Amino acid sequence: MFALTTPYLWYTTRATGMVTLVLFTLVVSLGTLVANRVGGRTIGRFELNELHRSVSLVAMVFLVIHILTTLLDSYVATGWLSPIVPFISPYRRVGVALGAVAFDLILAVWVSSLLKARVKQQSWRFIHWFSWLAFASAIAHAYLTGTDAKRGVGLAVVAACTLVVLLSALWRFFARPARAAGRTALSPLAAAPAGETLPATSTAERDRAARRSVQWRR
Repeated sequence: MFALTTPYLWYTTRATGMVTLVLFTLVVSLGTLVANRVGGRTIGRFELNELHRSVSLVAMVFLVIHILTTLLDSYVATGWLSPIVPFISPYRRVGVALGAVAFDLILAVWVSSLLKARVKQQSWRFIHWFSWLAFASAIAHAYLTGTDAKRGVGLAVVAACTLVVLLSALWRFFARPARAAGRTALSPLAAAPAGETLPATSTAERDRAARRSVQWRR
């Protein structure tokens, strides 16, 4: 019979927890670049957006592995509902509860992205703001629950991830450009919504806009 108290489950939980934290740090940082319309000839907005999506998917895979190995390890009983229902785990109740809050918020953001075509743009943006709260909850969860997060390399990783996201949040707030009419983070060249008209432009301005559009698509 497979021993559910094998140390390999514990090692996997610890490792995937740290990897997930680093990956979600990249997700939030890349999301900030996408939202602030960073992109040029070398790395376009489309490439950044696709990288953001790909890293998000990989982060979700590691997060699921982290949760499953925690639940399978019977040495520390947390309860099968503890990943989604806060404050029911007998083990480190507050720390595990913060992890559940982070997972619930991340799941909401991820599902809203999968259903973006069927969700109103305003609703999608509002739900996406949950990613900041989810990251803060994940950092608190890592520090309060993680075995390696209070010393050495683990503490350095948690501190570095916190600093990176904090700087991203400050840059997101102070450097965010004004959104053009009808544009979104995923479709910077989208047309204006029905019923709205764009200001008239000269032929030269339209030509310059067309050239920028071609460069962006490359």
